[in-house]
Amino acid sequence: MKILVCITKSPDTTAKIAFTDNNTKFATAGVQWIINPYDEWYALVRAIELKEKDASTLIHLVTVGAADTEPIIRKALALGGDEAIRVNTDNADSFYVASQIAEIARQGGYDLIFTGKETIDYNGGSIGGMVAASLDLPYIDLAIHLELNGDQATVTREIEGGDEICEVKTPLVVSCQQGMAQARIPNMRGIMAARTKPLKVVEPVAADSLTEIINFELPPAKAGVKLVPADNPAELVRLLHEEAKVI
Repeated sequence: MKILVCITKSPDTTAKIAFTDNNTKFATAGVQWIINPYDEWYALVRAIELKEKDASTLIHLVTVGAADTEPIIRKALALGGDEAIRVNTDNADSFYVASQIAEIARQGGYDLIFTGKETIDYNGGSIGGMVAASLDLPYIDLAIHLELNGDQATVTREIEGGDEICEVKTPLVVSCQQGMAQARIPNMRGIMAARTKPLKVVEPVAADSLTEIINFELPPAKAGVKLVPADNPAELVRLLHEEAKVI
């Protein structure tokens, strides 16, 4: 069994958000970067759990990014990846990124390709579907559980109003969310081992970029709180109707 886990970096949730170059670029100065939590806590950890059941399983990691992504991929190796591949480009277009991952997957002959449900920076969740389409593979998103029996996968995914259980043969692409696995932290042994695990850098293949960022805009500042006396419900109704415009 060979598993490819897609890893991306995201700003820590406590990072101060600001933009440069006339609001066309995210200001990275002083930002602490982390592994995108959906990639780490659910996709990668579920791959590790599958390897614990079958020691012959290989876990490869792939990230699309410049050299500054290497500390992130090393942390993923410390958690339990066997080797990593970094596609050397900083192009952030989703189709372009998916095309690079698909090419790595095509060359590697993987049985399972895991992605996180979405990224926490742009809340993008399109990569998994694009990779599956490029490889002509089945795709199951919003997965909360996965079991394997040979080449048969049983995947539970969330749908509106309940869960859906799917049975599909590998290879396939799965996007993972909360419920797929329990988050882990690297131990010292894993951290030391990660220093010597292979991290291969490859150049990107030719692919189209279908989107471009025009500009970023911060949400409006929160307005102050207005307190309404408990004995004046009419004023509350007026404020909700005339100012908040929610009724």
